[in-house]
Amino acid sequence: MNTFSELGISDAYVKALKELNIVKPSEIQKAVIPKLLGTKTDLIGLAQTGTGKTAAFGLPILHTIDANRPVVQGLIIAPTRELVQQIKKQLFKFTKYIDEKIFVEGVYGGEMIGRQMKALKRPTHIVVATPGRLLDLIEREAVDISKVKTLVLDEADEMLSMGFKEELHKILQYNKTKRNTWLFSATMPDEIKQIVETSMSPDAIKIQVNKNSLVNENISHHFIKTKIPDKTDLIARILKKRKNERGVIFCRTKAGTQNLVKQLKDKGYTVGALEGDMLQKERDKVMRAFKNEKLQILVSTDVSARGIDVNNLAFVLHHQLPDQMHYYTHRSGRTARGGKTGQSIALIIPGEMQKVIDTQKALGIVFKEIVM
Repeated sequence: MNTFSELGISDAYVKALKELNIVKPSEIQKAVIPKLLGTKTDLIGLAQTGTGKTAAFGLPILHTIDANRPVVQGLIIAPTRELVQQIKKQLFKFTKYIDEKIFVEGVYGGEMIGRQMKALKRPTHIVVATPGRLLDLIEREAVDISKVKTLVLDEADEMLSMGFKEELHKILQYNKTKRNTWLFSATMPDEIKQIVETSMSPDAIKIQVNKNSLVNENISHHFIKTKIPDKTDLIARILKKRKNERGVIFCRTKAGTQNLVKQLKDKGYTVGALEGDMLQKERDKVMRAFKNEKLQILVSTDVSARGIDVNNLAFVLHHQLPDQMHYYTHRSGRTARGGKTGQSIALIIPGEMQKVIDTQKALGIVFKEIVM
C-alpha cells in the first residue's frame, strides 16, 4: 500500500495531504491507518518522533468525527504546548477540503485559562491538550469529555518523564468503556505498561515500526574527544564548518545553557536559549525566530526541548551525553525528521568513553569518532 487512498483515506483528505507535500505514507502510517480506520480498537504504537505519527492517528480520528454532533468526540493529549499547537495546526490543514466543518481546540498551560474556557463554549469536536491544563478544565467543568469516542496519548513516555502520571491517571478514569484508546510512545517503560494494563483493552493491537531500532535509523551517531576548557572553542569550530546548517545543542543544566549561549553570541553566532525558567512568551519568541531561520542554533536543556519539531535540522550536538538513555533517543530525534538524514554528535571528555559504549549497547547504535 503505497498511497493514502489505498490505506483507506478519503479523497478530500488525500487532496489536502498532497498540498502539504505528504504523498507517500511513512512506515507507521502504513501500519496504523488501516487498522484504525477498519475497526474500533485500542492500539499501542511504538515509534520514534519524526516518523509521521500525527497523520497516523490524526487522519483516523478525523474520520471518526460526526460533524453534526457539537460535542467533544476526540481527545488528543500531548506533553508540551508546542506539540499541542503543532497537532492542532496539522489537523486544521488536513480538513481543508472536507465538506463538513470539524472544529479543533488546543488547550495548554502558560496561557490564560479564561480565554480557553471561552473558546471551549463554541462547538468543539476534538480537543488537543496538555495533561495539567486539561485536568484543570475538566475539574472546572469547562470541558466535557464524557462523549469522547477516541482518546490519543501522544509521546506517552515523555508525559510520564515530565511528571504527569497523576493527571493522566485521573483523565484515563473517564468514560473508559465507551472509548478507544490509542497510545503512541518511543519507549516502553514500566509506567507505560501500567497504563496499558489499567486503561486499555487486553486485545489492544500493538504495532512497532523499526523493531530493532530504538533510534531513528536515518541518524548517524558520532563522538569527538575533547577536554572541558576546550568545549566552547570546539563547538565554534563545528558551527563554522556548518555555517549553512541548523541544529540544536543540548546542555544538562539551565546555567550551562545560558553560559554557552552567551559565549557563542560573543563569537558572533546567532543562537537562542530554551530553558526551564523562561516565561512561555520568551519560549514562543525563541521558537518563532528559530523556525523562521533568524537563529541558526538553539541551545536547550532536555526538558525544554520536548516538542521541538523543526524541519531540516542537520544535526544535534550533545555538550555532554545525558544521564538517562531515553533522553538520548529524544535529543537525537530532533534531527532526521520526515525521512531526512541527520547527525548526532557528542562531545566526550576523558573518562566518558564508557558512556558511549553503554549507549551503543542499550540503543543498538554505532558511534563513529570524528577527529577535528
